[in-house]
Amino acid sequence: MKELPLSKAYQFIEPGPVVLVATSDHGQPNLMAMSYHMVIADGDKPLIGCMLGPWDQSFKTLLSTGECVLAVPTVDLASKVVGIGNCSGTDTDKFKSFGLTSVTAEKVNAPLVAECLVNLECRIADDGLIDKYNLIILEVVKAWINPDREECRLIHHNGNGTFTVDGETMDLRDKMVRWSSYVQR
Repeated sequence: MKELPLSKAYQFIEPGPVVLVATSDHGQPNLMAMSYHMVIADGDKPLIGCMLGPWDQSFKTLLSTGECVLAVPTVDLASKVVGIGNCSGTDTDKFKSFGLTSVTAEKVNAPLVAECLVNLECRIADDGLIDKYNLIILEVVKAWINPDREECRLIHHNGNGTFTVDGETMDLRDKMVRWSSYVQR
């Protein structure tokens, strides 16, 4: 074994796919890329914890409106996702600049992203950890999937500018005997 710097530990505990956070400030839609999120609770009242920095326009908008959409892009959108992360919504219309389509959501004022595989309409459920950790707990209030989307591979940020793409799927459902309620056929 070789010692790993603590500053690199997070690169091996990647929480999930890169998502786009869509917000709307007085009718002006915005997007940001985010890879720091985690499932807090599943079931009929899903909760997702996410970390945003107070320097981001989306952070300010999310706090002021209390809602957003988490849109899950696929690998074919990877370059756009990185581009979205490299500019600010204060001076860039990211939907227009990156050729993405804003779609009206049903339960929140933030837009869905038509090109993404999944869109989760969210509202802030708990903001008690913002000051200490920049951690916001979101409740998913409506979920959408595009079943006609041919590309379904997600991208995962490795924390160092590289990304991993979903690949081969291993089917171990038959071995998951203690979790039968979670195993879907």
